[in-house]
Amino acid sequence: MKILAYSYTEPLLEPPPDPTIWGWDIDGIYQDFGDRQQLEQMLEDCQQLPPPNYLLIQRYEELGNSVLEVSDRLRQLQQLNIQVIAIESDLKSSDISRVDLIKFISEIQQSYHSRCIRQGHARNRLKAIPPPGKAPYGYRRGKERYTIDRSTAPVVKDFFEHFLLYGSLRGAVRYLHKRYHKKISVTTGKRWLINPVYRGDLAYQNGEIISNTHLPIISREEAAQIDRLLRRNQRLPPRTASAPRSLAGLVMCSECGSGMTISRVTTHNKKREYLYLRPLKCPRLTKCKSLNYHDILSATIDRICTDLPPAVAQLQIPDLDLFKQQIYDEIAHKKDIINQLPTLQNTGILDRETATIREYKLRQEIAQLENQLSQLPPVNLQATAQAVSIRQFWLDLSETERRFYLREFLQKIQIIRDRHHWHLQLNFIF
Repeated sequence: MKILAYSYTEPLLEPPPDPTIWGWDIDGIYQDFGDRQQLEQMLEDCQQLPPPNYLLIQRYEELGNSVLEVSDRLRQLQQLNIQVIAIESDLKSSDISRVDLIKFISEIQQSYHSRCIRQGHARNRLKAIPPPGKAPYGYRRGKERYTIDRSTAPVVKDFFEHFLLYGSLRGAVRYLHKRYHKKISVTTGKRWLINPVYRGDLAYQNGEIISNTHLPIISREEAAQIDRLLRRNQRLPPRTASAPRSLAGLVMCSECGSGMTISRVTTHNKKREYLYLRPLKCPRLTKCKSLNYHDILSATIDRICTDLPPAVAQLQIPDLDLFKQQIYDEIAHKKDIINQLPTLQNTGILDRETATIREYKLRQEIAQLENQLSQLPPVNLQATAQAVSIRQFWLDLSETERRFYLREFLQKIQIIRDRHHWHLQLNFIF
């Protein structure tokens, strides 16, 4: 028994199939990329050599560019007593001419219609044209690019700046409503923060990102800081990133293992208030006692000033400047290749389609390298640790500012109790 396989690949839409997808012992594979020369060669070989018993394909539409072409080639194969098996279709070639002809034609036409739409989207991606749909808030659709909407872009810019200043998504959403009467959900705010469009990039439905396609609203450095703050906030309990108190979500009791919440108590005339930290769900029969918030905060600052410098000194930090420079050099090299593509096209070394696809792939690779850069720490940790190990630095901050900096270094604050006293143990994020 002789089995052949044939595959057709549209270069703009998909990579070549894996040779192991067929699940059979194949005697020969014919593959076409963008045209069907190998298909014609296979038909000639089948007429000159002993024809195979089976021909495996993925879909029937791979045999031609129209229903007529597909039907004609199926007829040629049937005359040679070759049974065609489309592994992604429920129809058998032997039944198409009798029972399922209407279903077959409908399936082929739907596939061609879908492919035509996807080809149009793929050509737009090669030209870095925005995907279909309404432009994100802050932009307008131009002829082939997004352009900044001068009436709404300042609102988006202010939203980003507020988040960068305080590190609170919910706080930035509330600020937007209070300042501009622009009401958005927290989910929408999160989408704004991670949307590549505001960074000057285009993101398509297939997950591909093309960098530097239009004017950005935020810089690369700001985008990197936003990504870092979002990753940092993921380690915290919900809503604590926007809590008014700096220790919210950080403190836990080592005795009962419960997180600590902040309780506010005022006097009868509300002239004075007292803040306490108490366990949320203490399972002990004799409940763990509440502790004065300001005592815990003062002790936390003292421990940071004492423990942070030696903890950072013990870290084996790689040379980030060298690593960043390597990425910058690689980005510059890929940009240099892009600049050479027009010359290669003019001299006939590359045709227009190949040069366009090559440029598209290089821009994707540049976007991936820039994403690596965005995940690196933006500052020298050792120098920063020395600066924040001064008690007066923390005392001069507001609670909101203190909340921001505490989350830069601390993962957890554990309260360790004995019979009459307590002390703290700090877990740093590194």
